[in-house]
Amino acid sequence: MSEPYVVGLQDVDQTQLAVVGGKGAHLGGLSRIDGVRVPAGFCVTTAAFQRVMAQVPSIDDRLDQLSRVNPDDQEAIRTLSARIRRIIEEAAIPGDLVAAITGALARHGEQAAYAVRSSATAEDLPTASFAGQQDTYLNVVGQASILQHISRCWASLFTERAVTYRRRNGIDHRTVHMAVVVQQMVFPHASGILFTADPVTGNRKVATVDAGFGLGEALVSGLVNPDVLKVRDGEVVAKTIAAKQRAIHALPAGGTQQVAIDSQRQEEPALTDAQALRLVQLGRRIEEHFGCPQDIEWCLVDDGFQIVQSRPITTLYPIPVADDQENHVYVSVGHQQMMTDAMKPLGFSMWQLTAMVAMHEAGGRLFVDVTSRLASPASRAGLLDLIGKGDPLVRDALETVLDGGDFVPSLPDAAPGGPPGRRASAPTEPDPASVPELIERSRTSIAALERDIRTKTGPALFDSLLEAFEEHKRVLSDPLSIQAIMTGMEATWWLNDKLQEWLGEKNAADTLTLSAPDNVTSEMGLALLDVADVIRAHPEVVEFLQGVDDEGFLDELAKFAGGTEARDAIEAYLDQYGMRCVGEIDITRPRWSERPTTLVPVILDNVRNFEPGAAERRFEQGRQKAQQKEQDVLSRLRALPDGDRKADETKRMIDQVRTFIGYREYPKYGIISRYFVYKQALLGEAERLVQAGVLPEKEDIFYLTFQELHDVVRSNELDGGLIQRRKDAFRTYQALTPPRVLTSDGEALTGAYRRDDVPAGALVGLPVSAGTIEGRARVILDMADADLEAGDILVTTFTDPSWSPLFVAVAGLVTEVGGLMTHGAVIAREYGLPAVVGVEQATRLIRDGQRIRVHGTDGYIEILP
Repeated sequence: MSEPYVVGLQDVDQTQLAVVGGKGAHLGGLSRIDGVRVPAGFCVTTAAFQRVMAQVPSIDDRLDQLSRVNPDDQEAIRTLSARIRRIIEEAAIPGDLVAAITGALARHGEQAAYAVRSSATAEDLPTASFAGQQDTYLNVVGQASILQHISRCWASLFTERAVTYRRRNGIDHRTVHMAVVVQQMVFPHASGILFTADPVTGNRKVATVDAGFGLGEALVSGLVNPDVLKVRDGEVVAKTIAAKQRAIHALPAGGTQQVAIDSQRQEEPALTDAQALRLVQLGRRIEEHFGCPQDIEWCLVDDGFQIVQSRPITTLYPIPVADDQENHVYVSVGHQQMMTDAMKPLGFSMWQLTAMVAMHEAGGRLFVDVTSRLASPASRAGLLDLIGKGDPLVRDALETVLDGGDFVPSLPDAAPGGPPGRRASAPTEPDPASVPELIERSRTSIAALERDIRTKTGPALFDSLLEAFEEHKRVLSDPLSIQAIMTGMEATWWLNDKLQEWLGEKNAADTLTLSAPDNVTSEMGLALLDVADVIRAHPEVVEFLQGVDDEGFLDELAKFAGGTEARDAIEAYLDQYGMRCVGEIDITRPRWSERPTTLVPVILDNVRNFEPGAAERRFEQGRQKAQQKEQDVLSRLRALPDGDRKADETKRMIDQVRTFIGYREYPKYGIISRYFVYKQALLGEAERLVQAGVLPEKEDIFYLTFQELHDVVRSNELDGGLIQRRKDAFRTYQALTPPRVLTSDGEALTGAYRRDDVPAGALVGLPVSAGTIEGRARVILDMADADLEAGDILVTTFTDPSWSPLFVAVAGLVTEVGGLMTHGAVIAREYGLPAVVGVEQATRLIRDGQRIRVHGTDGYIEILP
């Protein structure tokens, strides 16, 4: 049966998005909620739009052209989209379609005034609001005018902004269709927008009401500033009344006009407090119906509210699901692990199963619930101290929550335990021989894992993996390993504190850690310099690599003079480090072994920027600098009162740092090595599922949690729509910025630096590696886009260990995420790079190619003229 061209609003709901578009589906849903009044009307369905499009043959060619245009070529998009709009507006509406529309108008009142509103199928979705992308026309009077405005709504599917928005959201123009909502006009005393969650803080318990006089277009278009009321728990908790100088009113013959508001009325509130509370109650009912916070357009007519639109608020960060009604405070795992991108379900579920603490997922990121630690005064102090050393912004965000009243209950002190605070005295030292012993234990454990997993398939593989996860956690929680890590970290803190106190020197430990031994991450960067040494000697290989874009390039190398040696060098590097990649805590990310082209730009930069033997020279230079610094510090200390004791204690701490700080990087290397074994085993299962016709392609397993994949392997069955829903959700999550701290009310906090010791206009961050450097900023978001010259300063969002091959080529480092002991900071210190991390929006505020000065000792960046 063919789709109808016209349907009544009261006959549709959210399930009919493909027929009546997002706005129509939501209005239909709204009209079914008890106590919610929606202006009467009907929808001209997407079937009508498709009918008109089908009779305009030239549209197809234009859409083909549009899909081929570069998304950044705004002039071409502007020209093409204008042509398409003109074609649609001029297309004749078939007679039977005209009859269906005029018949609906006759039922609602031919001479009444109407709002004619676009309703696209990709609009007002939970994942993309498309707010304001298509057109709405108010106070349209008369059949001919209404038909003309329906054509304009169809054409507005191709406004320049709508076309650009679709391109950015990866939505194909041909898959989106346009319905049109035709509703009786309401002529309100006041109108505005209600957000059922605070759109700025994300707090789900605070509703925000924007209100103005007349039609809502005055607010939406920015013609006037609205009154703003905030409501929480049935009470107006904040209110700003704006001077509303203008309003938009309907004209008797159709259309609208701006009118001036009498000076006496301008500062009158558009809504009373009682009306605002009633409106929020209505909003809560609508929110409950749709199941998520809503952005609601309302009109006040004769002291009653009419709702003319409701859509999900798409910018809010999701909240972890809790099975109680208690308050919770969550800290971002990604900010500690230097990976704040969204993870796919297999990625976050594997991290949850192998982590030492319970983790909660929201928005494709993981969070740890710290509520009970904050509630107890004793554990609170230790937690804030430890977190503050690593990332002051997280500490500030937690203190903001604590200062905000009684959100976190105060409990009696818990039993000792949890993360240690900093010790007042020097830490005790484990046996230095424990570092090689720990490294050997890890290698043995990974070799055993590879042997055990190799022969397993099907449900037996999953049983084996679940056992492997327990061994994984045992290795991570090894008391000796934790003691070695904490010894290196605490010795660093001790040196920085004491040498500032005794010698007035900031961050002295940074130089003392240069070229520390046993650091698998810094060794990885230097080892790629050795690969470049092999390749540099063979010009044909260098030339070939400059054009490489195929992952099979290693097999091609043997055709060139020196190619076999080059291939062997790269393969040896991948044998040692090929399990690494950017965002490596997400098992679904392609590893260097799977995508070796990622390393090619870095190798070529090394070939160009360095002389042979650079790796050994750099390591030795760093070691000598650290040795000279040690001698300098100790001789200055001996000249002080009680100097011999101070020097002896400092010497012991320097030895601890040199012995243990490199091992800090090894557990992560072990985790990622194990992850690569798990991944290869799971992709083997995926291959079998593809052959059995259960999955279309093997990477689809990345959109299932480990537990779901286990069930699919056992049953050989999969819900067909699940993978697509997960892909859609992941695309949404990628666009969100995760907060450092998130509460169960939905409040997202990023924290602030409370500092007044930086020059005006400077970008503030956390100093993690001492020194000052000036150079060209290279803003690099993907390692595969590296194109570095000697002296460049790397500016990026985050750097996990996989970025360290770039560190050898740069003179300084700036990141948006990081702390004193995160991997990027540790390697920056080892390489002697001035570094400032935790710089909010650094990649947006610093332009690629700008000259900047990085103050790694004091923690700020100056952008130079």
